[in-house]
Amino acid sequence: MKSMYKKALFLILAAFAAIEPLFADKLKVVTTYPYIASIAGHIGGDKIKVDFLARGDYDPHTIVPKPSFIARLRKANLLIINGAQLEIGWLPPLLKQANNPSVNPGTTGFLDLSRSVRLIDVPKSVSREQGDIHPDGNPHYYLDPHNIPLIAASITRKLTELDMHNSAYYEKNLAAFNHMWNAKIAEWDRKLASLKGKKVIEYHKNYDYLLRRYQVILAATIEPLPGIPPTSKHIEKLETILSKGGIALILQDVYNPDDAARLLSKKFSIPMVKLPHDAGAVSEAEGIVSLFDTIVRRLVP
Repeated sequence: MKSMYKKALFLILAAFAAIEPLFADKLKVVTTYPYIASIAGHIGGDKIKVDFLARGDYDPHTIVPKPSFIARLRKANLLIINGAQLEIGWLPPLLKQANNPSVNPGTTGFLDLSRSVRLIDVPKSVSREQGDIHPDGNPHYYLDPHNIPLIAASITRKLTELDMHNSAYYEKNLAAFNHMWNAKIAEWDRKLASLKGKKVIEYHKNYDYLLRRYQVILAATIEPLPGIPPTSKHIEKLETILSKGGIALILQDVYNPDDAARLLSKKFSIPMVKLPHDAGAVSEAEGIVSLFDTIVRRLVP
């Protein structure tokens, strides 16, 4: 009888030993950009290990692949991307080399966040004459703070799908994140309301979602076409626009050359505002909250 009891106890312990590895290791999450990692960290907490590939101060369109990227993808349980073809120029070769079928597009270990929101500026046709245009629409949707809860909800659903054991934990973190985020949105909305109706120009169309949200008018871009550096002829056109007055700000990102923006700013006495586009783009924008805090503070000091 005693031996039978020991045998049963052994089998039970063996069963638990077999089950434990499913939850012993944290879910390994890899994101393409830092802002996604920041949101995933809020939701996943200590149940996940999250890492990102591209640095926040780099041009998100043209990331130079590194061997370390392949290693991270190879070990990942979940890959979360911005989507809308922002990563199209650099991510596919990395996925091929990583040879991790668990995180390929179309699998349960892959999440495209652009499917969570409504994209703007979707072209009716695409050609080389239009510059570096995105066929799915403008991919910088995450720079509208009102889109962040939609992104957070998508990440929560995916984490729950992969790790049902901790679903209540993820849902609780989402609720806490939304509570905090709604309070911040109320603050940002109040401050940015002063920009309503004002005209700006920007270097690249990074901030179109933000401008639309707060009813700021985009008068022109320093790039003549997306991804195309300004020519002297285009600068002349911009000078004609600026000479008419009414332009409040010149918006410049951190990764494109700012010489044209500085020239126009000095010549027409219009403030040039350098804005981060991602967490880590500037030192004070450490995560998703401080990213928007920094943007708002620089727009309305």
